[in-house]
Amino acid sequence: MNIIRITKEFSFEMAHALMGYDGPCRNVHGHSYGLKVTITGTPINEPNNPKLGMVMDFGDLKKIVRETVVDVFDHALVLNSAMRASVDGQLTRQFNNVIFLDYQPTSELMVADFAARIRARLPENLKLHSVLLRETGTSYAEWHESDNK
Repeated sequence: MNIIRITKEFSFEMAHALMGYDGPCRNVHGHSYGLKVTITGTPINEPNNPKLGMVMDFGDLKKIVRETVVDVFDHALVLNSAMRASVDGQLTRQFNNVIFLDYQPTSELMVADFAARIRARLPENLKLHSVLLRETGTSYAEWHESDNK
């Protein structure tokens, strides 16, 4: 049986600020993020299985990615947890969805985090091949399983 890759695309809105950064991204700003998730596996070959011929139902992949990434980060303000002491009270009083991460919320670190979240929820017979996080029309970060063995 052939190994096949399937990809599902998502989009979400998120604001962040980069603590200590030496440019304008140190200020709170937002992006319309694009997310592409690619998994690999072999198509189901059980004649009585309603998913016959599928690596994974796109709807099932959508559910995993939405629950682990999109629904969590969409319309959130994301900051490095080292900023928490100085900004937490005011921000959480003003905004409903402020997320403090244990890392700098760059595309590079977020794509690795997102890959870990998604990979933890995939069925054992499937592998996460890659995750691409597009921050702008011309800038993105990629995580590839083959680079992280």
